[in-house]
Amino acid sequence: MDWVNAVVQGVLLGGVFALFATGLSLAFGVMRLVNLAHGQLALLAAFATVSVAEATDWNPLVALAVVVPAMAVLGYLLQRGVLDHTLAGDGDPLRSILVTFGLAVVIENLLLERYSADSRGLAAGTIETASIRVTDDLAIGWFRLIGLLVAIAVLAGLALFLARTRTGRALRAVADDRATAELMGIDTHRINGIAMALALATVAIAGVFLGIQTTFAPSDGNVLLLSAFEAVIIGGLGSLWGTLAGGITLGVAQTVGAQIEPGWSALIGHLVFLAVLVARPTGLFPRTAPA
Repeated sequence: MDWVNAVVQGVLLGGVFALFATGLSLAFGVMRLVNLAHGQLALLAAFATVSVAEATDWNPLVALAVVVPAMAVLGYLLQRGVLDHTLAGDGDPLRSILVTFGLAVVIENLLLERYSADSRGLAAGTIETASIRVTDDLAIGWFRLIGLLVAIAVLAGLALFLARTRTGRALRAVADDRATAELMGIDTHRINGIAMALALATVAIAGVFLGIQTTFAPSDGNVLLLSAFEAVIIGGLGSLWGTLAGGITLGVAQTVGAQIEPGWSALIGHLVFLAVLVARPTGLFPRTAPA
């Protein structure tokens, strides 16, 4: 039963990994933008929630109503004001890598200046410890279950948005062939901004859920970035539902690794990532059709 419990907890943990990875996958899928500031932006959302909760005495889950739109606006402005310039010209990805690396350093130091290097946490109340007792040896935490359901809902919402709306179809067109999309009259700069707004909105949700589950510090951004990258690559670049599969695969690998040996959690996750990369370089569910 211990192994069953490890797998169940890994699936639940995978929901948060999938939320982290969704924004990264969306930015790369639409703009071919490798965002090295992804982890620091998630921490920015988590620390912003700390400030909102302290100022208003709101539950962090309620504070999402403020933080998510704010991060979406930041994403749009960041893309239009800074990152779009890195995509111009010959599309050399090195420019976006250097710029987002610099952005990550700036955000981390701003967080250190504002919040210090101390770890913080978000308190969501009794829901953090409430659980569903399945058997004497197996319990499912309500909060982790909600996290998985939110991840599925976000992915389903994005899939419907991409498939059923005019803007969503424009996003898919830009992802498939930017030059042709421009010839058809699509404002690719606006579409880039919308893509980054959606990416940072999902990152905000992931940052808050992570902040409730565990403590976080300004220096944790690179660890979060690595987890997001691994989930995206395991699932398949550009595949939304592949991102969920990648997050769950990584979550199960980590919890099973911890079951084998407490210090092996991250190691087993990395080994599974490498195994998938060697066996299927395009990921488990590579995107073969738009979105």
